[in-house]
Amino acid sequence: MNAQENFSVNMNLKIEPTDKIDFTKSDIGISYNKKLNAKNRITNTLEYSNLKVDYDLGINDAVGNLDQFNQIQNKFEISHELSNSTNLIFSITPTVNFQRNLDVNDLALLGSFEINQKLNSKVTLSIGAARATVFGTPKFIPTLSLNYKVSNESSVLIGFPDSKISYSNNIRNQFSLTNRFNGNYYYLDAHNLDNNATKVTLSQMSSAFVYERNVDKNWFLNFKAGYDFDKKYNLIDSDDHKVHGFNISNGYVLGIGIKYKQ
Repeated sequence: MNAQENFSVNMNLKIEPTDKIDFTKSDIGISYNKKLNAKNRITNTLEYSNLKVDYDLGINDAVGNLDQFNQIQNKFEISHELSNSTNLIFSITPTVNFQRNLDVNDLALLGSFEINQKLNSKVTLSIGAARATVFGTPKFIPTLSLNYKVSNESSVLIGFPDSKISYSNNIRNQFSLTNRFNGNYYYLDAHNLDNNATKVTLSQMSSAFVYERNVDKNWFLNFKAGYDFDKKYNLIDSDDHKVHGFNISNGYVLGIGIKYKQ
């Protein structure tokens, strides 16, 4: 079904409570891809997300009004087929991450380069590099994965930053176990006078069970339940030094999403 997809719209809601702070993230994305010729394909994805943060009484008073953050990003990807067994994938992602007031200084540039090598009919090796926010702030990281197609119904992806085991018992149901290293950051509207904080950062490792249901020809629903490990929520200054760390616990993740594609 993914191979036939030309246009899709998806909306998601995710809740991540901890013992002192609760995070609620909602997002919407529009994606379009087009095959230019026999060897080249482009994909463009525009996304907007909103993160709301709910603190226990007294916590937010010490650091200011940090209850809402926004992100707008556009990922443009080019896939080029070098041969029947080798693909090159290049992406560039301008992103603006801000608190409430959008400013040109909130703009950053992310991206990635990847080589996919098909080793045989069942195994594909991917290796590359990316500038990503896996650990909170934009950093260059290596990417590596090994994808093994166990059967027509199941596959195993082992790698960094994402791993996944997938199984489909029919054309309408797909079950997955996922493990992801992920994070993000947001510029603050003004410097905090007490500690010179300019950004907030979040990072965690998330393990989850995901169920996706194809309810009819074009509509899909997905449900997620999981747990965040090593969750961090910090304030940092302009030199990316931590000036305040919220002492939060790990917590579970609940999510629901809807997608339309054709």
